[in-house]
Amino acid sequence: MDKSALCSHIDGMAQRLAAWSDAVWDCPETAFQERRSAEVLCRALEEEGFAVERGVAGIETAFLGRWGEGKPVIGFLGEFDALSGLSQQPDTFAKTPLCEGAPGHGCGHNLLGVGSLAAASAVKAYLAENHLSGTVVYYGCPGEEGGSGKAFMARDGVFDELDCALTWHPGDTNAANSASSLANYQICYRYYGVSAHAAACPHLGRSALDAVELMNIGVQFLREHIIPEARIHYAITNTGGYSPNVVQPYSEVLYLIRAPKTGQVQEIYERVGDIAKGAALMTGTRLETQFIKACSNLVPNTLLTEKLDDNLREIPLPSYTEEERAYAAAVQQSFESKSDTLMAMAQAAGAKGIAFAKEHGGRPINDFVVPNFHVEAAMPGSTDVGDVSWVCPTAQISAVTMAAGTPGHSWQLVAQGKSSIAHKGTLYAGKVLAGTAVDLIHHPEWIEAAKEELCDRLDGGHYIPPIPAGVKPSVIDPSAKR
Repeated sequence: MDKSALCSHIDGMAQRLAAWSDAVWDCPETAFQERRSAEVLCRALEEEGFAVERGVAGIETAFLGRWGEGKPVIGFLGEFDALSGLSQQPDTFAKTPLCEGAPGHGCGHNLLGVGSLAAASAVKAYLAENHLSGTVVYYGCPGEEGGSGKAFMARDGVFDELDCALTWHPGDTNAANSASSLANYQICYRYYGVSAHAAACPHLGRSALDAVELMNIGVQFLREHIIPEARIHYAITNTGGYSPNVVQPYSEVLYLIRAPKTGQVQEIYERVGDIAKGAALMTGTRLETQFIKACSNLVPNTLLTEKLDDNLREIPLPSYTEEERAYAAAVQQSFESKSDTLMAMAQAAGAKGIAFAKEHGGRPINDFVVPNFHVEAAMPGSTDVGDVSWVCPTAQISAVTMAAGTPGHSWQLVAQGKSSIAHKGTLYAGKVLAGTAVDLIHHPEWIEAAKEELCDRLDGGHYIPPIPAGVKPSVIDPSAKR
């Protein structure tokens, strides 16, 4: 199918798309605080003729844009939240914060939301011009970084109407991603003790800080007795004070527990909870637990991934100027250590993948499409796209928006967020998503086959929200209060 009309539509939006993504970059906001960022995208959707619904699932910064009617119902997932402490001047080659300690777009979500919006707009135009049935829904999903906004939305049925969902992520490779991801739970453990003079009457005190330290020690011993693929991270978010001569009456620690399957996370969570209770008993303190958020493991969909891969190869790749290549090379010179995404993907694919990486690696910009290696092992990170993938067939790509080897969640990534390389990658991602959606519209049997594949992978199971009913999104990032 000729995709030239879709590409032309998105190329015609190029200046607006760049302006929207730059506007989101200019107001970095962390999980569930993305009020200005969400409004930029809501207004953009309205300009493109979508009916916008704000405050979806009771979340202030969640929204959706809808156009059309009938089947199929195709969703495009957009994100727009930033990361704490990554403020950075644009297009710079040394760490230079705009505002020390403030947030910055260290995962490229300013581009992600806009690229998915470009795809939604192009598919809307295609349906209208060809008088075809179909519904396009753009989902504005807040709090991916540490908040699992999509998991809250999925719990409340926001994605239930979808026949399939497509998305992408900014990166340093062009690739269709068939990998799974780690499920996770994030829990805050708070200890309440009794304050006392640490020299005159320590026997009257009950140290909440001791409880946190004992809990952490207990979890360290637990690590040997859980599956090796699991991860347990923690941060002591409140030590109870700055005076060593006072028995600390309050302390808290934030835990993030990951494993390849949600059920495995649940098992580890219960064991960590027992350790937390034990620490309270040992110290005579009171424990309070708050379930912050969770996300499910991603369920791959081979059929949708293959259709995305087809479009990665059918849609013309961006071309880069010598100035852009020199810019990327200069960015690479600032890396303290290189993150070789290409080789990591290749190693998971075996000998053929490694040979490909050796042949194509070492460039300032990865200006090629990585083969679809059909690797479904769980990647080391987590994504709340996983919760959508349990509800409907879901697939995603990565598209080049940065210099090869750029570390994730780094100031270097933030610095490149307004570059021409980033903008070109956003256009390319939008075209690939739009092209895949149009293919699916013309081949409804592919959508049905993708649904059958999801049923087979779930093996008779169904989506069980990992976030308990009644739990609401939490703002736990101190920088979000700036």
